[in-house]
Amino acid sequence: MVFFDLPMQTDNNRREYTRFHKFLLKQGFIMMQKSVYTKLVINNVTSAFMKQKVKENLPKEGLVELLEVTENQFSRIEYLVGKEQQITEDGTDRIVEI
Repeated sequence: MVFFDLPMQTDNNRREYTRFHKFLLKQGFIMMQKSVYTKLVINNVTSAFMKQKVKENLPKEGLVELLEVTENQFSRIEYLVGKEQQITEDGTDRIVEI
């Protein structure tokens, strides 16, 4: 899970936000809430790879936090108000870098 709060006061701030947002989407993250994105990965190696890619693409300013949870822990989310999103990511695509 990636949580972020980025400044939006200047044109450069907005460009950085847009660049980071597009990066997350391109990497397969799904928006849970306005500044909370999630991605399911298959193992610890893939998780470490994705964490490194996020670190390499951080905006210059603002707050970005990353939390790793297991699929089992994530499945126990309780929706107190509102409904669960129906967006699902079901695939076996894998990233291989040599």
